[in-house]
Amino acid sequence: MTWEELVLKEKEKTYFKELLTFIEKEYQEQNIFPPKEQIFNALRQTPFDQVKIVLIGQDPYPTRGFANGLAFSVNKDIKLPKSLQNIFKELVNDLNLPYPSTGDLTPWANNGVLLLNTILTVREGLPLSHKNHGWETFTLKIIEELNNKEKPIVFLLLGNNAKTLKKYITNVNHYIIETSHPSPLGAYQGFFGSKIFSKSCKYLNLPNDFWRLP
Repeated sequence: MTWEELVLKEKEKTYFKELLTFIEKEYQEQNIFPPKEQIFNALRQTPFDQVKIVLIGQDPYPTRGFANGLAFSVNKDIKLPKSLQNIFKELVNDLNLPYPSTGDLTPWANNGVLLLNTILTVREGLPLSHKNHGWETFTLKIIEELNNKEKPIVFLLLGNNAKTLKKYITNVNHYIIETSHPSPLGAYQGFFGSKIFSKSCKYLNLPNDFWRLP
């Protein structure tokens, strides 16, 4: 299995054809993020056979210049969103690593962290504007394929939206970590102190430096 094979298979289905038609029209008529060539960036940066950890987000940042196709990640030289600031605070407190100098999480993706939003596109200034147009069906298929892998994977479900996917992760080889969302409203409800980074390393026998960012 490769992500390319999965995408080709899904493209034959009615829901995906309708989704592509909708998305094409949106890019023609609206300001849509991320750039079209980065819609599948999460899959491109983290091949199927290299996935170790899945970090699930909701949809891309709706602010111009922020989204790069990786959940929670922003382009270099962009001011860190509050949720990402809180993720980095937990990283520092959990593993005693240096505070990252950039919000670009591509190094995590290249190391095997699938940074997957459940919705892969968004209109400028309108969070969840592409909800219920088919992306959720596609990303659920991704989760189901990963669930079928025998090699252990850690699934990080941060917030209520991500937690709805728990019922699809049934393989006993995998490890699910649930916390509140790292947003300012949710971070103190269970995210801070959750030790998601050290727990992931321990389960997969990875060094703490696995999570180090520039």
